[in-house]
Amino acid sequence: MKYAENYLRSAAAIITAYNGDTPFAGFLKTHFAANKKFGSKDRRYISQICFCYFRTGNSMIGIDMELALKAALYLCNNEPGVWADLFDEQWLQNWPLAVHQRIDFVKNHLAYFNPTQLFPFVSFLSKTIEVDKFCESHLIQPDLFIRVRPGRLPNVIKALANAGIEYKAISESCFALPNGSKLEGVGELDKDYVVQDYSSQQTAQIMEAGKQLRKGKDASVDIWDCCAASGGKSILARDVLGNMELTVSDIRKSIIQNLAQRFERAGIRKYQSLIADLSKPISAPELAGMQFDLIICDAPCSGSGTWGRTPEQLTQFNDQQISVFQQLQQQIVQHALPKLRSNGYFLYITCSVFEGENEAMIQFIESRFPFMKLVEQATIKGYELKADTMFVALFKKLN
Repeated sequence: MKYAENYLRSAAAIITAYNGDTPFAGFLKTHFAANKKFGSKDRRYISQICFCYFRTGNSMIGIDMELALKAALYLCNNEPGVWADLFDEQWLQNWPLAVHQRIDFVKNHLAYFNPTQLFPFVSFLSKTIEVDKFCESHLIQPDLFIRVRPGRLPNVIKALANAGIEYKAISESCFALPNGSKLEGVGELDKDYVVQDYSSQQTAQIMEAGKQLRKGKDASVDIWDCCAASGGKSILARDVLGNMELTVSDIRKSIIQNLAQRFERAGIRKYQSLIADLSKPISAPELAGMQFDLIICDAPCSGSGTWGRTPEQLTQFNDQQISVFQQLQQQIVQHALPKLRSNGYFLYITCSVFEGENEAMIQFIESRFPFMKLVEQATIKGYELKADTMFVALFKKLN
């Protein structure tokens, strides 16, 4: 590639200027807006170099920046492609498809390369995480996943075909698309399908327990999505459980407004929404006297299971934040649980891989609320499928 060396230098300057105050994607957008000399192709190649570098975590500390960028391109790509001119013959001849082989090659050729720092927070991981596989997964860009809504499969298949978008069917309702696939104008978003990671979709299997709460075929289930965010879990619950009385809450007014627009597209019009700060005792009058059959708590967390999509977090995250998130999660749980009916279910979810936010929270719930029985817990290992990694635990409130 004619300008490969220039792209390396530009990427090095951008990475050096980045301080982590904003998501890197937004920082890049601002940088390119202020530097009109970069065309669309330039932006694409420079962005690729930057993201590849962040995917290597802290493993390149002590290595010359431009050499580190080359090594990052080598580690994160199955073949040289447009970057071949940057490498000498020895690197090109040792460009195997397997990630672990590329890691070994770099380890043998760069004195300061430290593969144990690909994910710098290994000591905080849940014991269920396979460390090597998980660390290596950050060198691979995750796929984009969509969930086909009930009865909409023909529409989605036709829309993807018309748009020329390739996909892999993981299941009848879960499709994996190349990252960066443009879905604007492809079918009807949220009506035909929702953009939802594979692992997030798997929580549907645990939501099935909610069907046991229905007292009759056409009876509804009272559900509170207490940290609703964009409403993805609420839409999933609707598709899994059918008829329900839905309440959604979030601390942010803007999120509730965006959620309303999404629910309109999804055909969900019967629900109650409210703003609630669950880090404090509940004061929302709308919740006064209310009890729920199922509470979904998709808790605020470090997001460490999603850092394959935001790899700058590998270098910008402060591990002291784990305890901060844990304290917030404890506050939310202890304020939400009193709203659960006897024999009701509490579904705790994070997109974290840290024990402090996952298994430690199970211990907290069991110790503080002895009437809560753990029914099931699971680490959804998305790193095996180019997806996010999540944790889920289902509790039942005893009489």
